[in-house]
Amino acid sequence: MKNSILAATVIAAFAASGAAVAADLPRGPTPYYSAPVAGFNWAGGYVGLNAGYEWGEVTNNPTNPSGFAGGFQGGYNWQSGRFVFGGEADLQLSSADDTFAPYQFSNPWFGTMRARAGWAMNNILFYGTAGLAFGELKVESGGLDEDNTEVGWTAGLGMEIGFTPNWSAKVEYLYMDLGSRSFSVTGVDNGFKSNLLRFGINYHF
Repeated sequence: MKNSILAATVIAAFAASGAAVAADLPRGPTPYYSAPVAGFNWAGGYVGLNAGYEWGEVTNNPTNPSGFAGGFQGGYNWQSGRFVFGGEADLQLSSADDTFAPYQFSNPWFGTMRARAGWAMNNILFYGTAGLAFGELKVESGGLDEDNTEVGWTAGLGMEIGFTPNWSAKVEYLYMDLGSRSFSVTGVDNGFKSNLLRFGINYHF
């Protein structure tokens, strides 16, 4: 009986000692632990390509030119916390045209120079943009043609997603008003107002 009690006491003492040693040992890494992903950096310069669809209307004329548009853009961002701001310029070629007898109007090219400002949620950027717009409005009628370069304004909204440290993709809507100029062929002032929905890709330096 005394031997049994003594054996039980020794076993309990060893168990308590082992538990204390185990408690003092350093803990290993938590299973399935992964380091947090670093925040996406929007600051710096970038260049890219875009393509989309343009649809609009000519003032003082019933034509509504529409068609595909595409080109390139470049810009620079600054970032302060989640606030991102900067500037962007782009130049586009467009197939937008429409005919209402005897006139055919088209917008062969246009460009913009805009400020951008937005809010970043890591690699997702929501932004607004506004600035200068310029482009060509061309009219053809009865074998005569005339084109004017018009200057106006543009504004819009967009979302850009960074999918690697150097590459991002965006979707953007712009409203553009090129103002108006006097055309000899039509005898009145004609301008062009249009909407543009486009997708693009940027490389960040």
